[in-house]
Amino acid sequence: MASFVIFAFAVLSAAAAASTNFLIGVGRYDITGPAAEVNMMGYAMVGQYAAGIHFRQFSRAFIVADSADKKRTVFVNADICMGAQIIKLEVIKRLKTMFNGVYTEENVCISATHTHSGSGGYMQYLLFDITSLGFISETLVAIVDGIVESIRLAHENVRPGNIYFNNGTLLDSNINRSPSAYLANPDKGLYEYNVDKQMVVLKMVDANGRGIGMINWFAVHGTCMNNTNSLLSGDNKGHASLLMEQHMNGNDTLPGRGDFVAAFAQSNEGDVSPNTLGAFCGQSDKRCDFNHSTCGGRNEQCIGRGPGKDMFDSTQIIGTNQFMKGLELYESAKVLLEGPVDFRQSYVNMTNLELTVNGKKVRTCPAAMGYSFAAGTTDGPGAFDFIQGDSNKSNPFWNAVRNLIHTPSQLQVDCQAPKPVLLDTGETKTPYAWSPDVVDTQLLRWGQFVIAGLPGEFTTMSGRRMRKAINATLQSVGMPNGTQVVIAGLSNTYSDYIVTYEEYQVQRYEGASTVYGPYTLDAYIQLYTALAEALVGGKPSPKGPPPVNLLDELIPYPRPVLFDRGGDGKSIGDVHQDVETSYKVPAVVIVSFWAGNPRNNLMTNSTYLTVEMDVKGQWKVVCTDASWDTRFHWKHTSEILGESLATIEWHAGAGTPPGTYRIRHFGYEKPLFEDAKPYSGTSSNFQIAA
Repeated sequence: MASFVIFAFAVLSAAAAASTNFLIGVGRYDITGPAAEVNMMGYAMVGQYAAGIHFRQFSRAFIVADSADKKRTVFVNADICMGAQIIKLEVIKRLKTMFNGVYTEENVCISATHTHSGSGGYMQYLLFDITSLGFISETLVAIVDGIVESIRLAHENVRPGNIYFNNGTLLDSNINRSPSAYLANPDKGLYEYNVDKQMVVLKMVDANGRGIGMINWFAVHGTCMNNTNSLLSGDNKGHASLLMEQHMNGNDTLPGRGDFVAAFAQSNEGDVSPNTLGAFCGQSDKRCDFNHSTCGGRNEQCIGRGPGKDMFDSTQIIGTNQFMKGLELYESAKVLLEGPVDFRQSYVNMTNLELTVNGKKVRTCPAAMGYSFAAGTTDGPGAFDFIQGDSNKSNPFWNAVRNLIHTPSQLQVDCQAPKPVLLDTGETKTPYAWSPDVVDTQLLRWGQFVIAGLPGEFTTMSGRRMRKAINATLQSVGMPNGTQVVIAGLSNTYSDYIVTYEEYQVQRYEGASTVYGPYTLDAYIQLYTALAEALVGGKPSPKGPPPVNLLDELIPYPRPVLFDRGGDGKSIGDVHQDVETSYKVPAVVIVSFWAGNPRNNLMTNSTYLTVEMDVKGQWKVVCTDASWDTRFHWKHTSEILGESLATIEWHAGAGTPPGTYRIRHFGYEKPLFEDAKPYSGTSSNFQIAA
């Protein structure tokens, strides 16, 4: 009898394991760009150069197919500032060759976490590469290679599995940085908060119920690390991803390793800040002006404050909050996704779309940036005399500067009103296009769950209206009442911000950066509801005009590395300043080495450093430059002589096991007139006391 019971249980278990709705594959790969001499992407500050690594950035890919493998989709979450048209064009070009057309622009969505602490210069439109002083091929190659490799890894481990949905409320992790604009929305009374507090989680398991991946969407900017930062970082979402992966893969698993892949993806974060204490004037306790975010009439000193004692602490707090809530929702997810896998995608020229709004025929405009764009935000203020929330500003000096680049036509001025045009980017084509005309619109369907890949930064209310419109359309044409729609922001193409019509009238930073005019959101809602109808109705979506690939026209930067040499008669890799002999935790262990330029080799999927512990006579790596507890700093001591130092910090916490440790540094040095070659250096051994 006992044998029969065991046999019956085994049969039932096998049957349960075989009952799966999807084929699922996950993959992760390093996309960290140049860690030196490259302007960082996000704050548009000339001179905010990368000079090391806080922790590495990754691409995380998720392949979902129906159980018969007739249709496949790919969702990529990348630790970069924004999805870029040139990134998707180059990724798809590679994928079509590698996989014989299985993955195309139609079924691959590339979304960004929106960290403001990655390497810049990877966009193909001039406006976004100005502060990088040009196009930086090293950055683009690192991102494209890493995304392709993450998809390849996901493709190789596709297996039967199931996906479960959950959502919940996360407090104390985001605020609205433009509340005066939000208040202009007539539908604000329908919502409890002026930002979305909802977190959406998908739990992915194999046929045996073993966890293989998670995707999490929550709206908050990647601006915990502020515009004084010089270390490459995934910011709060990158940190949350690494925490979740470490939890699921085991504490001994190094960051960026392990089978379980966790993506903390971006949503409608356009007006949403992680600096939860609000904006203050400098170091005072005085709040900034509510309508304009100024102090004494100027914007430079109005700065948002995070919850931590510094930007690193704030990043850890906001990242940990997302991880803890994500883990809770992952573990309690029970709503099984069931139904078809499908997708719809169209290219659309956004510069002159005609549509009807409230019975009135209107149109979109060629792209343009307004005066308040130059004011920046409380997450990263601008300069000069620009302020947010000023729709009547028209300065003769700045107009003259603008006109030297391109004078907007009267048709453009009227179309963009009440936005005063500062940069007529859509009509400026010298030396090549400044802004995209054609954007990528896309929906992915996994059962009763739909991902809207949106080509920009939607504000809280614009995202709510978009979700509501898509969901209503999906249900009106046949999808069930439990249908869930999530916004994946900054996907595929970057077309700046998208605000509501009412927010546009206020002309805060986000409104001034809504480039296609006051009816941009209405146009997108029309486009995505049409995609939704096609998705459920089984009809094809229009291909639309293909975007241009400007790769051959881009102006390159930076200058090449000529040579490296050690200082003080030392060789590259020699210790410059050694560790102390012992430390009592918590402690910061610091060692510096004569170093090569990190641009010689990005050490992709590797590391510039290791912290190693002596375990029974064998050195065990306990930290890399992808770890939260390490910081890798690089700087020239003499650019003319080619001398530079790599300084490594290890923040050994109170739980660090006592024992003997050492720190190693790795890199590539460039001899004059020779190719770069690898080197390494090692600190003295040191003790962590009990």
